[in-house]
Formats: sequence, structure tokens, C-alpha cells
Amino acid sequence: MGLEMRVAAEEVEAAPAAAPSAAGEPVGVEIYPLSRYYFGAREAAGGDGGGGRESATGADRELRLKANFAAHGLRTSVHGVLLVELFDHPHVLLLQVRNSSFLLPGGRLRPGEQDVRGLKRKLSSKLSIVGDQDDEVEVDEWQIGERIGMWWRSEFDAVPFPYLLPNARAPKECIKLFLIKLPVSRQFVVPRNMKLLAVPLSQIHNNAQVYGPIIAGIPNLLSKFSFNFIND
Repeated sequence: MGLEMRVAAEEVEAAPAAAPSAAGEPVGVEIYPLSRYYFGAREAAGGDGGGGRESATGADRELRLKANFAAHGLRTSVHGVLLVELFDHPHVLLLQVRNSSFLLPGGRLRPGEQDVRGLKRKLSSKLSIVGDQDDEVEVDEWQIGERIGMWWRSEFDAVPFPYLLPNARAPKECIKLFLIKLPVSRQFVVPRNMKLLAVPLSQIHNNAQVYGPIIAGIPNLLSKFSFNFIND
């Protein structure tokens, strides 16, 4: 069954830096039309087509964060910002779980895992046919661009901030966003319990009530770039 594709109305290792531009000029980002990409679905982890960490409740996530902090300390998550063009406007590809929460593709790093390698692994697990089949994820070629933002969660149940609060003695989570350079064409395959949506930047801008503070802040993070739509 095909995936329903909808349009909604340095740490350990540094990502490659963007190409230098003339002083005062924004860095260009090439964006290809949504029609260049193909979409499919596969069974979710466990083969039941549902469940998983992404569909867990807020209480479940808090318990998991506490357990991870007790075992490994600060949790680091990495997420990719993938852009496509539709109606001459940039759209962000977001995962939606069971018609409810919206997520950027990505997830938690393993202890000692480097940012770029971990993000490639998580992108493959969320957006590729390989899913979680291969722990050594060099299976998929993802072009990881520069880190465009970093957020901090000071407590297990706290709202993340784009800076470390002065009273946060032991932050619980660091969340990093990286710009992903998509090729001219590729196939995206996501678990059946998720949908992959192309959401316009104008819709998520400052819309934390629907998308959460991190996704709602993406348009501001992208304001330093100039968008070059490639329609040839």
C-alpha cells in the first residue's frame, strides 16, 4: 500500500560547513520540486504496523529520558531539516504519527556516537527501505549539511529552549538540527504507522501550538539562507 503523501494547507564530529559566500550575502540552498521524489511504506519495527517510541505518550517519553540520563547522562538527539519546493514555496518534510504529533526525522544518538554518523543512521531508519535492518548505517548516502540550531531541555518534562538556561546545572537533553541536502530525486519509505507530510514554512512559522517550539522555529533558522528552486 502506497504512502499517502499530503501537503499540509562540535561536539564529537562537526557537520561540513556551508560553502563560503560574499560578505553580506546569504548562502544559497538548492531545493527541488516535491514531484521529483517518490514515496512508499513499509512495516513498522516489530512488523505490527503501529506502536513504537514515536507514538509513546509524554509520560512514557519522560520515563525513558530519565532512564537514559541515569545510565548515560546527557542525551543527545539529532534531526534533519529536509526541504522541497511546491507552489514556488519551500516546504519541510515532517513525520506525523497517527494523525497527531509532528516530528523531524532523526532521533537519539547512541553513547559515543558521532553526530553525522548517528543522523545518517536515524534518517535511514525513518525514511529508507532498509529501516532498522542494518546497524552499520553506511547503507544510505545522506548529505548532512551544517548544523542550523541547537536546543536544550533543562529538566525531563521541560520545554526545550534554544539556549542553555542559566539555572540549568545538569541539562537532560541536547537537540541538534542539521540541514540535509537532498539529491535531484530519491525514494522515501516510512513505517506504516507514520505519514510523511510536506508542510509550508509559512504554516509552521511561530506555530508552536501545533508543531512544537523546535519545528515552529525552523523558518527563523533558515532566514540566513537564500532558496534556489531548481525546476529544470
